[in-house]
Amino acid sequence: MTLIGLRTAALWIAAAWIAGSMVSPRANAEQLRHVILAVGTSVLNVGYPMDTLPLSLGYWKEEGYDVDVQPVGSSLQAIQQLVAGNADLVQVNAAAIVQSDVTNKLSVRVVMANGVTDWAIAVPADSPIRSLADLKGKTIGVFSVVTAGVPLLQHALKQMGTTADAAGISFLPVGLGAPPVQALRRGQVDALLYWAAALASFRNAGLDLRDIVPPEWRTYPDYSLATLERTASTDSNMVVAIARGVAKATVYAIANPECAVRLQWKRYPDTKPKGVDEASAMRMDLNIIDAQLSTLADGFKLNGGKQWGAADPGGFARLQTFLKEAGITNGLLPPDSYLAGIPNLYQRINDFDAGKIRAAARACEAAP
Repeated sequence: MTLIGLRTAALWIAAAWIAGSMVSPRANAEQLRHVILAVGTSVLNVGYPMDTLPLSLGYWKEEGYDVDVQPVGSSLQAIQQLVAGNADLVQVNAAAIVQSDVTNKLSVRVVMANGVTDWAIAVPADSPIRSLADLKGKTIGVFSVVTAGVPLLQHALKQMGTTADAAGISFLPVGLGAPPVQALRRGQVDALLYWAAALASFRNAGLDLRDIVPPEWRTYPDYSLATLERTASTDSNMVVAIARGVAKATVYAIANPECAVRLQWKRYPDTKPKGVDEASAMRMDLNIIDAQLSTLADGFKLNGGKQWGAADPGGFARLQTFLKEAGITNGLLPPDSYLAGIPNLYQRINDFDAGKIRAAARACEAAP
C-alpha cells in the first residue's frame, strides 16, 4: 500500500535486475504448468479475492496452470522477486511499477489495472471536519511519516494553494491495529489517513467513521497485475490465462461477497477472525472484502467499464505526474509504455461468460 520508500529500494532492485538471469524455481505438476504469482502483501487475507479465489474455484487449473500464490511483503519485494526470476507475475501497487520503470529502467509491464488508489481521510462521524480546509491546525494519525497517504494529502493541499506546514497540520505515526483506534478515541489525533482495508479494520474495532476523499485520488490506478516485458512478449498465453482467472474471480466476488469470504475461510482457515462468533466474523470480513471490491469496481469504471483489467494510459499519465510532483520520481515516460503490449490483450482476458460466473456465485457452488 505504500507509494513512498521506493527511492530507498532503488539500489537493491537494480541489483536484483542484474541477478535476473536466475531461473525461476518450477515444479511441473502432471499436465499443469507451474506458475508463481508474488503478491505485495504479508498475509493473503480476505482482501485479495482476485488472487485467492481462482485457486478455490479452479479457474487456473481449467486454463492448464498450477499457480502458487505467494505473499512476499511489500510491492517492491514482489518486484524484486519478479526481476530475479523467482516469480512469473506480481500483484503490486501501480506506483511501484512506475518507480521501477522510471528510476530503475526495469521494464515491468501492467497486464491488468485492477483497482484505484483507495486512501481516505477518516474522521469520527460526528466530527466538524468536513473538508480539507477543515484540517487546519489538526493532527492526523498515519501508519508512518513516509506512508503513501502523506504525499497524496500534500499534493491535494498544494492544489488548494497551501501546505501541511502552512496549514498547521501535523502527522502522528500510530502504526496499525489497536493504536490508531485508541489514538482517535482518546483525542490524540483528529483524523486517520489510511487505505480502505485498514479503515475497514478500524470500523471492525468499533469506530464510526466518515471518509473525506479528494476526487482526484480515485482517478489514480493502483493495485495491478504485472509481469516483465520479456515475459509478456514470449509467454503471452500464460499471462492471459492467469489474468483471465483474476478477472473471473473478481466478477465472482462482486456477485457474492459472502460466498467469497466462506471460500477464503475454507482455503485459508487461519485468516478467519478469532475470538468472535460466526456472525461477527462474517460481518468483519465482509467489511474488509467490500472495501477491496469497491476499489476493484471503481478500477473497472475508471478504465471504461467494459473490460475487466483494461488499463487506460491516461490513468498512468496522471499517476506518474503526481509521483514526479511529489518528488518520488524524477522523470516521465510515455504513458502507454507501462502497459503490456500483447495484441488483443483485454479481449482475450475477458473471453469468458460473465453471466455464468455470476450465476455460480449466487448459488455459491464451490462453498462448503
